[in-house]
Amino acid sequence: MSPIDKHHTSAQQNDFDAIIIGAGFAGMYMLHKLRGQGLRVRVYERGDDVGGTWYWNRYPGARCDLESMDYSYSFDDDLQQDWDWQEKYGTQPELLKYASHVADRFKLRSDIVFKTKIRSARYNKEAQAWTITTDQGDAVSTTHLILATGNLSTPQLPKIKGVESFSGRRLHTGAWPHDPVSFKGRRVGIIGTGSSAIQAIPIIADQAEHLTVFQRTANFSIPARHGPLSKADSKAYKARYTEHRATAKETPFGIAKYKTPTRSCWDVDDTERQNIYEKAWAEGGQALLFAFTDLLTDSKANETAAEFVRERIRKAVNDPAVAELLCPKDHPIGTKRLCLDSSYYETYNRGNVSLIDVKNTPISHIEADAVVVGHDRYEIDDLVLATGYDAMTGVARDMDIVGEGGMDLARLWAGGPQTYLGLMVANFPNMYMITGPQSPGVKSQMILSIEHHVELIAAIIKKAQIPGSATVRVEQDAQDGWVEHNNAVADSTLYTEAASWYMGSNIPGKAQVFMPYVGGVKRYRAYCDEVINDGWRGLKFSA
Repeated sequence: MSPIDKHHTSAQQNDFDAIIIGAGFAGMYMLHKLRGQGLRVRVYERGDDVGGTWYWNRYPGARCDLESMDYSYSFDDDLQQDWDWQEKYGTQPELLKYASHVADRFKLRSDIVFKTKIRSARYNKEAQAWTITTDQGDAVSTTHLILATGNLSTPQLPKIKGVESFSGRRLHTGAWPHDPVSFKGRRVGIIGTGSSAIQAIPIIADQAEHLTVFQRTANFSIPARHGPLSKADSKAYKARYTEHRATAKETPFGIAKYKTPTRSCWDVDDTERQNIYEKAWAEGGQALLFAFTDLLTDSKANETAAEFVRERIRKAVNDPAVAELLCPKDHPIGTKRLCLDSSYYETYNRGNVSLIDVKNTPISHIEADAVVVGHDRYEIDDLVLATGYDAMTGVARDMDIVGEGGMDLARLWAGGPQTYLGLMVANFPNMYMITGPQSPGVKSQMILSIEHHVELIAAIIKKAQIPGSATVRVEQDAQDGWVEHNNAVADSTLYTEAASWYMGSNIPGKAQVFMPYVGGVKRYRAYCDEVINDGWRGLKFSA
């Protein structure tokens, strides 16, 4: 008899002690952690293998925008010492290989059901159980339900007339074919210029006969300075992994190299400020945003960084008119996800690349073989949709999740997410989210935040094994206080000035509410520690 069977009567009635939805980095670690606590666990995954976002996002140039030595698990030192990253930023193939290695190393696949999508999850108060139904016709019960569904897992098709009638190849960056896609000799159109498009465009342009980019909103992008990772650099980093991981937890973003800045933009003169920006540009990555304390709180300070980047765009692009179209002017830098690129702006100097402004003259419709903008037809063979996701709360729309008293999660979140710590939701007992809305999640090093949430959830479930503590509920006042705090922190920054997917702005009709917690990893972890030390303040454990 397992430890949970000895202490938890509902476990004798339910098929599983815990069900996890999603087999990406969050779901895999959650499975490993709970199996270590003696629980009977099952994972459901709609793909046919592990990897999550790196299973689905196979578009040309797909890679992480955080360095591979950081964007990796830290829970097992042998794992992080044994695995050798080949490139500075993990590419999609390498990240998928890493995920597969982890699944093999810890023998996770035996508890994962692949090619299965969850249709509904409903809580039964009398049985103290969640009933899960799948698209395969299965219905299973569980004491604990864990959403490891990711923040960017619900691809969004653009609301453009005729998009369904396009007769050529139609490809979404978030659901790319598994077989290689060649664009050689093809006329390609791509809609969108966000992070995935910025990575894909240079590679597609190198293959295509002609590439037409349809841009509604220009985005800031910084050189990634991507390249091979030397064995010497990898060895040196591994020698100090313990120190690096500890330091990362004390930073705003969860990355050791990006410590909390100490000076205001106005503490230095124009020459020194320019030199600081030049150094950050040469370093690449996210360094620019950590140059000063006030870049995301003071609009005038932010403009100094924004104009610095615009000047780099103007220098990179030969045609002044095209350069100006590529210069973002409608949002402060960093308030949308700061993109990283390899020769993105230089791609527009190619003779086979055209940039079409669809902000002033929107796409009117799509025909079988063309995108129509105003009165102009752009004939294409392939249509690439880099149109993003229903971010962070899309899972509530995608699944029918019903808690106590018939509370529907999608309806509850219609006006914006309401959570406690981005971890649990009032009226949804024993349901947990890994890096849910109103947690640092997408505004941090994701795997660091995943590990933190997995360990919090595992600790809550362990406490629930104590007799009389089987059901865990969020107190409404605690949730209301966290939502208010999350919104207040966001409102104290420039983030809310941008029409970003952080705000739900890319989804027609979605409530405009800033969803991530931007108080920083260090501040969030400290708050969670206070909650634990105060006897799990805000949570109610009962029989």
